[in-house]
Amino acid sequence: MNARAAVPRHVAIIMDGNRRWAKAHRLPVIEGHRRGIVALREVLRAAGDAGVEILTVYGFSTENWRRDKTEISLLLDLCVYFARSELEELCRNDVRVRIIGQYQALPRASRESLDRLVERTANNRGVLLNLAVNYSARSELRDAVAALAREVAEGRVDPESIDEARLSSYLYTADLPDPELLIRPGGESRLSNFLLFQVANTELYMTDVYWPDFGREHFMRALAAYSSRLPAAGAV
Repeated sequence: MNARAAVPRHVAIIMDGNRRWAKAHRLPVIEGHRRGIVALREVLRAAGDAGVEILTVYGFSTENWRRDKTEISLLLDLCVYFARSELEELCRNDVRVRIIGQYQALPRASRESLDRLVERTANNRGVLLNLAVNYSARSELRDAVAALAREVAEGRVDPESIDEARLSSYLYTADLPDPELLIRPGGESRLSNFLLFQVANTELYMTDVYWPDFGREHFMRALAAYSSRLPAAGAV
């Protein structure tokens, strides 16, 4: 990228295409997910080098529970594997991890592995990696509205004072800026129930490259596309 190119503080990624990548290579589905971890490792390094401060990635959606039970079991095992195998790499690159979503509903081994990952990286000061695990944007909004409604009913919030900033303060990303760029590899062109409130004004970058093949070069290309669009910011 050009040294003068603008870099988004916060980038969101829908890590899509693992299963189709595995099918295209005649490999087991789990191999696609495993290679997806390798892609995340490379993109995290690229994000840090480029000056991106926050990376929020869609790791496991609530819709994933509808998949084959064997694949779900493998995904949960992979969650534990990621938390254990990537710790050293994350600390080496000064990455701090947070979890957003209802990950407490995961099996104990997955939940505890993620908790340890968050704890062990808490003092890192590099890229903040938000892992969206058992995440649903609609559930996030429902819970935010319910919490706000309780405070209104208790007389602690004046309904007339409710604005976008107030609602945003009840979301998982309350203390973070909204993403300036959302990347979706894999060839699809939808948001898939991801950060629906937060990406209202976000630049979208879609590519046919499957996530396991998405590396530094592709990430930098997405940042360059974002930068090139900035003069048109505000256009409808």
